[in-house]
Amino acid sequence: MSLVTFDLDLVRKYNVPGPRYTSYPPATKFTDAVTVDEVRASIRRNNETPRDLSLYFHLPFCETLCWFCGCTTVITADYSKSATYIEYLGREMAAIKPLLHPDRRAVQLHFGGGSPTFCKPDHLRRLGELIRANFTYAPDLEAGVEVDPRRLTRDHLVALREVGFNRASMGVQDNNPEVQKAVHRIQPLELTRQAVEWVRETGFTSLNIDLIYGLPFQTPASFERTLDEIIALNPDRFAVFSYAHVPWMKPAQKIVEAKVLPTPEVKFQLLKLTVEKLADAGYVYIGMDHFARATDELAVAQRAGTLQRNFQGYSTRGGADIYAFGMSSISQSSDTYWQNLKDLPAYYAAVDAGAMPYARGYVLTADDVIRRATIMQIMCNLVLDFEAMSARLGINFREYFARELESLGDLAADGLIELSGARLVVTDLGRLLVRIIAMRFDAYLPKTAERRHAMTI
Repeated sequence: MSLVTFDLDLVRKYNVPGPRYTSYPPATKFTDAVTVDEVRASIRRNNETPRDLSLYFHLPFCETLCWFCGCTTVITADYSKSATYIEYLGREMAAIKPLLHPDRRAVQLHFGGGSPTFCKPDHLRRLGELIRANFTYAPDLEAGVEVDPRRLTRDHLVALREVGFNRASMGVQDNNPEVQKAVHRIQPLELTRQAVEWVRETGFTSLNIDLIYGLPFQTPASFERTLDEIIALNPDRFAVFSYAHVPWMKPAQKIVEAKVLPTPEVKFQLLKLTVEKLADAGYVYIGMDHFARATDELAVAQRAGTLQRNFQGYSTRGGADIYAFGMSSISQSSDTYWQNLKDLPAYYAAVDAGAMPYARGYVLTADDVIRRATIMQIMCNLVLDFEAMSARLGINFREYFARELESLGDLAADGLIELSGARLVVTDLGRLLVRIIAMRFDAYLPKTAERRHAMTI
């Protein structure tokens, strides 16, 4: 996959704020005007049939804060806090259990953070017991967990395997000591290498490694060294994220000096380098930061046109409803999103009161459902077949989106898409800017100056 002809003027043109579309509408549209009674009614509707479930648990604790982090975290060195939190997760699950259809099965399980491996191994075992007491796993459960090599032990991984996890995702970000110091995350390569060995020894079937481009002091030469070192570890997947500098949302990022961040032009060079380097190493560029071996189920699903996207990223189980637990977690059914309280004391107080720890949500309109399907098809499968979309959505796609389709001339002229009377196809170049293409179908996108999103490059 060669991108050497890309005009850097296009980087400047398309480097604008935009959503990442882990949901549509984006979480910025969630509101506390949606009442908890509306959410409960949605949950009851959702449980009229034994639909597949995806379970997410937000484990927010970290011992130290990485200054690039955009997650909802609680920074503490008191490990007993995770034991208390896990008991609250159990109580939250127990309150949901009576609303569940008795035949529902969890096909997907994910622990995110924070850092799930902040929890002691026995705390993780306890959480596993609580989950099994409230939910039934499908035989082909896909269970992924985020692990931090800096404080990981082999017993953490043994405990996670006992809980049922078969996939691990490991944060690395960058191996360069100067970059690590600038973002307050010191992680020598030897630590990462040891963690990879333990993951394989303990029987995980898939390993993903996270990197970030656009961090302070990164250059194409320094990042190429990191890529070479991590490729040598032979992970099954890569997630190579663009650093989202949003200090107005994440105050800790104010510590990161903007003057030492790569320019948009250098950031694009880093992305281009990543795509080409990983392609040469046998990884397929799925899109939006994700790469996988050609035999990986993500790549297989994309070739078959069945790839999905949700709050956990790309997935082959995207048709499952997400029931999420813990502070700040976001749940998703076919017609509703709901998010928990982001403040830990408030979350505890709600659970203590026997209430749903609900903060805000969103109920989709008929137009939202149509646009969500369209945007996710672009983001995941990189093609819109107008007749197929018409049949799927029960509309005349070309008429419904006449204005949007008419607006795509510049994207076609710039080589991001190939457009005909029958189809829109995202090009190799367009994959790098797929958010720009999806944004054309977003009914809620504010004017550029009013957007509170990270930049697309």
